[in-house]
Amino acid sequence: MRIARTALTAAALAGLLGPLTTHAASAAAHAPGDTVTLSVREALAQLPVRTEDRTGYRRTLFRHWVDADKDGCNTRNEVLLEEAVVAPEQTGTCTLTGGSWFSPYDDCTVDGPRGLDIDHLVPLAEAWDSGASAWSPAEREAYANDLGDARDLIAVSAASNRSKADQDPATWLPTAVGYRCTYVANWVADKSRWGLAIDPAERAALGGLLEDCPKIPVTVTFAR
Repeated sequence: MRIARTALTAAALAGLLGPLTTHAASAAAHAPGDTVTLSVREALAQLPVRTEDRTGYRRTLFRHWVDADKDGCNTRNEVLLEEAVVAPEQTGTCTLTGGSWFSPYDDCTVDGPRGLDIDHLVPLAEAWDSGASAWSPAEREAYANDLGDARDLIAVSAASNRSKADQDPATWLPTAVGYRCTYVANWVADKSRWGLAIDPAERAALGGLLEDCPKIPVTVTFAR
């Protein structure tokens, strides 16, 4: 099972009064498993800005929907089981039927697992463009099946996920306007967790969007 979303409290903001240069200097020293809490704007400022390059990308380079813990449920079904509003029936080797889910991208309820996709918040192609092209196959598999942070994989309506495809927030945002601040904060947290870069247009879009969002901290546990 994946780790639930970390609650964010006002107390977590208390340690964020140091200068940004101190945070940026320490960012390079983070090791896998380290956890930090900082404002989403500071997290955005720490992300490297680079031009993206999709040369060589194939979706098959990210092996996904594996059963990492060998419990009979693959990554897709682990997410469905955790996020169900009404629990589905589970039979055999983790076959799911019935149940219902809330899709935050388009603010709708989806009945039954067939109407859902499991979205990689930062799409696989976007991850490749942003640094994953240099990763090992094991690192790409870990990314594609990341159950360690509930923000990174999310059950959404198939229609909304296919509308998003491999776009970043410069060209696509959820139609549910009230979810957009959460979406962009989670995007920054996900890229921070995996040490991924952003491109100039993405940086500008994220910065502009966050101007209209609450000044809340985000907690990131580094995966690499």
